[in-house]
Amino acid sequence: MKVKVAKEAGYCYGVERALKLAQEAVGKLPEPICTLGPIIHNPQVVDWLKGKGIVSVDSLNQIDKGTIIIRSHGVDPKVKIEAKKKGLEIIDATCPFVKKAQHCARKLIEEGYNLVIVGERNHPEVIGIFAYAGGKAVVVENVKDIKQLSNFKKVGIVVQTTQPIENLKKVINALIPKTEEIKIFNTICDATVKRQIAARNLAQDADLMLVVGGKNSANTSRLTQICAEVNPKTYHIETASEIKKEWFKGVNFVGITAGASTPNWIIDNVAKVVKKL
Repeated sequence: MKVKVAKEAGYCYGVERALKLAQEAVGKLPEPICTLGPIIHNPQVVDWLKGKGIVSVDSLNQIDKGTIIIRSHGVDPKVKIEAKKKGLEIIDATCPFVKKAQHCARKLIEEGYNLVIVGERNHPEVIGIFAYAGGKAVVVENVKDIKQLSNFKKVGIVVQTTQPIENLKKVINALIPKTEEIKIFNTICDATVKRQIAARNLAQDADLMLVVGGKNSANTSRLTQICAEVNPKTYHIETASEIKKEWFKGVNFVGITAGASTPNWIIDNVAKVVKKL
């Protein structure tokens, strides 16, 4: 059985940077060292960091001293102010691409645009961008949400970094008739685009696709959706332990891709297990 891993898969720059900052804090910065929410959406990596003494907390109320790490998805700027008031050491591991989206959102509000954020309204990244806009924004998940919007004189758009470019295009096209002026910041991360293209191309050629990554990872779920559109035999797994032998009956070519928060050791293990089938 042929097994091929997508050319663009696994850790992106933002994730690698966040994990590097977290590991560098151990033994150097005040303890306890905590991340505000999981630093990335991968349970196995979160458990690995816990073994190094870095634990995840849901709120600043759970920590009164030590170091707090702002995760790659970013936070409401008020959270940083509160952390400073508590005297906590702060490590800002917000992905640079997410920071760009935050700053673009604030800029559009300052310039008088009615802000539309394209993304998942309950995702921590989108919640953070919304906060940077002072709460003066509308979150649109897809083109269906556009029907509920009023007409605007000026519309500004930013987008969640892991959104498919196709979704952004559809939203823009639906908004054009509703406004006289539109300004768009395409804040989709370049790594996301490359991963999605590579995954789609591989899914078209493979008999079966495995998408590896956290079930709570938005970008991994998106890869699963993209692969499933062209290959119904697509399975989203977190680790090799979820692989079922019956999936591979009559399968000669297996494609593997992985989300931006999936470490290489998990991807390699999945490939190893599949090759042994």
